[in-house]
Amino acid sequence: MPVVSVGMPLGPGCSTCGYCGPLGERSSTETSFKKAGFIASQLSCRVYQKMIYRGWRRSGTYCYAPDLRRSCCPQYTIRLDAIAFKPSRSQRKIINRWNHFVMQGHKSEASNLLLLQGISSSPKLPKSEGNASKRDPPNLSLSTSIHAAESDFVSSNATARHQFKVTLEPSTYSEEKYALYLLYQREVHHDPYNTPEDFKRFLVKSPLINEPIPYTTSPPDHLPSQYGSFHQMYRLDGELIAMGVIDILPECVSSVYFMYDPKHEKYSLGKLSAIREASLAREIHDAGAITMTSLAMGFYIHSCQKMKYKGGYSPSYLADPEKFTWFPLADCISQLEKFRYAAFVHPEHSLEGPQDPGEGPPVPVSEELLDEVMVIYSMQQGAISIIPINLSHQWNDEYNREEILSCVNALGDELAREIIFR
Repeated sequence: MPVVSVGMPLGPGCSTCGYCGPLGERSSTETSFKKAGFIASQLSCRVYQKMIYRGWRRSGTYCYAPDLRRSCCPQYTIRLDAIAFKPSRSQRKIINRWNHFVMQGHKSEASNLLLLQGISSSPKLPKSEGNASKRDPPNLSLSTSIHAAESDFVSSNATARHQFKVTLEPSTYSEEKYALYLLYQREVHHDPYNTPEDFKRFLVKSPLINEPIPYTTSPPDHLPSQYGSFHQMYRLDGELIAMGVIDILPECVSSVYFMYDPKHEKYSLGKLSAIREASLAREIHDAGAITMTSLAMGFYIHSCQKMKYKGGYSPSYLADPEKFTWFPLADCISQLEKFRYAAFVHPEHSLEGPQDPGEGPPVPVSEELLDEVMVIYSMQQGAISIIPINLSHQWNDEYNREEILSCVNALGDELAREIIFR
């Protein structure tokens, strides 16, 4: 039985921008606008996939579509072609440096071991075991590199200084996860005030309904069996040192959030997580779920240095903010450099300067479409009755009608027909 997608529409809104400044410091004067939002009761993974590719994102069960024309720091949807992705030399160094640490430890750890053994000089490391300055062997696949130091993949006759394990589990709450979140928020974002409910609302609750992944072969044990929301757990010697919050959807792995223990900051775990998530998408595809081709990396913000790193993963594409067709990132740079707001299909719509152009004229919605957009009329004993939204009591209220229309416009005709409003 197909999953029914249900959400409560919210109107346009605005908030203080979190991306202004050279390092993305929060500004008290600049504003980020949203075209629309809604609180999702439940969503099929297929519907949310389509939403992402129309510029929507979720924070818990709250889904929103940024208004790029009005925002001080426009947020362009970016996706990485996970099938064509090949790590750059610097990205290979990140993989190798971490694998080297897991297998052989810090230099200080190795030196202490040598002293205990009465050895005065450090032996040279075999090139195949992670000298980060050397290139990977040309026949070494991304998945082989990314799993090389994981305990479930390391050869039984190999010795490792540390035990490193990465597992996928459902999006659920635990004290261990919450403790890592508190540490990360306090040390990295200087935000010490987060309750368990804040954490659950932001990174645990999800509207996505799990659905089986239609593999054409029997997948390896480390791959998920279902689409849905997951936590990717990074453990070193049994300690949770990092966690990726991801959605696994029919066409992409979607990065939601990543947090880590700052004591491992020098290993660039955030960048490593993006490589690992791209590898996960590729591995799911190679196991027979052939529609899985991309890593949805969230938003690319050209004016924010800390968000531009996403452009270092290639080949990446940006969604046009008006037509939602894809353009190679490299082809967009000149417009992003010139304009605050860049439209790629219609460059004549691009805007210079920081000023807010205003909401613009309302976009008309046809009566034919409104006849096909449904709202819940009643719920009795688990059964719901639906009616066209323009016949509902919400439609008679001017404020509610505005919220509905903003949602319908931001979703587009096809998605607006697939989501039942409440």
